[in-house]
Amino acid sequence: MRIAHVLSSFGMGGQERVALDLAAAQVQRGHDVAAVSIAPLPHGELAARFEAEGVRVLAAPKGEGFDAALVGRLAKVLRGARVDVVHTHNPQPLAYGAPAGRLVRATVVHTKHGRNPERGRRLWLRRATGHLAHAYVAVSEATADVARANHECAPSRLHVIPNGVDLAAYAPSAEARLAVRAELGIPADAVVVGTVGRVSVEKDHALLVRAMGPLLGPTTRLVVVGDGAEMASVRRAAEPFTPFVALPGMRHDIPRWLAAFDLFALSSRSEGLPLALLEAMAAGLPIVSTDVGGVSEVTLRGEAARLVPPGDEEALRTAIASLLAGGDARNDLAARARKRAQDFATDRVVDAYLALYRRSRA
Repeated sequence: MRIAHVLSSFGMGGQERVALDLAAAQVQRGHDVAAVSIAPLPHGELAARFEAEGVRVLAAPKGEGFDAALVGRLAKVLRGARVDVVHTHNPQPLAYGAPAGRLVRATVVHTKHGRNPERGRRLWLRRATGHLAHAYVAVSEATADVARANHECAPSRLHVIPNGVDLAAYAPSAEARLAVRAELGIPADAVVVGTVGRVSVEKDHALLVRAMGPLLGPTTRLVVVGDGAEMASVRRAAEPFTPFVALPGMRHDIPRWLAAFDLFALSSRSEGLPLALLEAMAAGLPIVSTDVGGVSEVTLRGEAARLVPPGDEEALRTAIASLLAGGDARNDLAARARKRAQDFATDRVVDAYLALYRRSRA
């Protein structure tokens, strides 16, 4: 099959990394795969990684505001690539990619990665273009419930395919653990709480910093890997605890960074199915997370993680503190997380999407 993944950009976000892993695996299965960005040029940092995996990188840059002419330009790019399947990721690529895919008579599959809480004209547009998709995928049952409530697609076309993770890539590494800690000036015997993700309002990293503040010291550190629009607020929250908080920015070698953590924390206000959560589970880390989106579903309603209400600083602090001392509770939670991660192996996700493409083309 000739498959084109249409993305908002080649920036380093969760949905883009999901698309990268899926596209790379599809290339390995013998398919002709392209990734199309609708962001203004130049390309973001993930473009080179797509190319390194054998995925063709294409562009159809969007103009200012709502760019109706982009549908035609995108259709031209897709027609030139002779695609069989157009796979859009999140609302903006859906708005332009679904009609463009229909114009070139391709099968259109959309993945909804989060809640996407638009209202008014944006929600109307998502409904209109969502009904153009031959298949509409939610990454969790909670995300599917949102799609149903918003009437984003025909119920018969709604499917749930959770995100996946390459389990082998996240095997613990003592060498990486020591190297990352040395890079950050963190003692080898310190307890490190870490998180990974785009620094945005939805992720609420500042809440995690505030919750961790009273727990931090020479032997307890916090590492926030990522960058984004809310970085300034995270830095402000971290100022009183500067010696004990590391903000290394965006990193591509996520398995290496997870190897340096003793505990993973997710403080999001809103999620679909966070890739970082699956990666932390695959790395065998004990996890404390806010109970949002598909998190409860993935962690078996708290069996494979400690869950707390979103926005509750005290509950987040208490849950983390209860695991910082180590012992059986932390080890047991880590083992449960690693075991649960087996259900989200990349191969299962690739199989599910390829089967859906074929059914939708029939």
